[in-house]
Amino acid sequence: MKSIGLNEQQLQQMKSHPGFIAALDQSGGSTPKALALYGIKEGAWSNEDEMFAIVHQMRTRMITSPSFTGERIIGAILFENTMDRYIEGQPTADYLWKVKRVVPFLKVDKGLATEKDGVQLMKPMPELTALLEKGKAKNIFGTKMRSFIKQANSAGIKDIVNQQFDVAAQIIAAGLVPIVEPEVDIHCPEKAKAEALLKAAIFQKLNQLPAGQLVMLKLTLPEQDNFYSEFVKHPKVLRVVALSGGYSREEANDRLRRNHGVIASFSRALAEALSAQQSDAEFNATLDKSIQDIFEASNT
Repeated sequence: MKSIGLNEQQLQQMKSHPGFIAALDQSGGSTPKALALYGIKEGAWSNEDEMFAIVHQMRTRMITSPSFTGERIIGAILFENTMDRYIEGQPTADYLWKVKRVVPFLKVDKGLATEKDGVQLMKPMPELTALLEKGKAKNIFGTKMRSFIKQANSAGIKDIVNQQFDVAAQIIAAGLVPIVEPEVDIHCPEKAKAEALLKAAIFQKLNQLPAGQLVMLKLTLPEQDNFYSEFVKHPKVLRVVALSGGYSREEANDRLRRNHGVIASFSRALAEALSAQQSDAEFNATLDKSIQDIFEASNT
């Protein structure tokens, strides 16, 4: 069992420590793309097991880098395969917290359903109860689940938010903190309108949350600066984090700087310019600069 003290320390770190969240949770379909950006071509593995082993090498190289610590990275999101593996002889989540002081999260969604009403809901998660129990046993602090908004469609956006908060209730009941992630497509033709609909729907759900229950919100960087400032101050919201969503790191950081109190939860933008071919010195220097740039943009 997790000691109360440890959980309380993690809660305080997520609530108020400066820094950002590293999203290391590409899985399944997005893995070959992430590896290609890292300089490893698709022919480098012959089955899924080998592919995930290579991914774990990349993750391990990032996590064990001297620059990857709780001073600037307050949390890291893993997918199940990474959680099940070890770093330097310790389960990944334990290594993150005990060695690096980085709070571990787990991606729990099973991908996106087919588009309907301008949105993609999450696919059904029949194994969620078992996965949450497993995550809790492996000292995971919280979870992340992503849905996708392509159009400013009121009915679709309500469906997304309802589904996210229904699943969040199950996650809270399991003793974990959910990161609710209803991503708005950066190419959405009426992005600002979609964000207004999303904000209203989330507010309604936050105000219905029972006392003492907390969620985190992971949102696309908005068109209007400080658009989510009420969420930053909301008593039921532990932290508001932003996804990079396909923006370059430079643009994502520029937008992030203008949204005070929101911190990054970047994946591709964090790993940008990292390569399997770099020496350890080059790799560590590149990662350190990336972490510092994102840290500074988060700390506004």
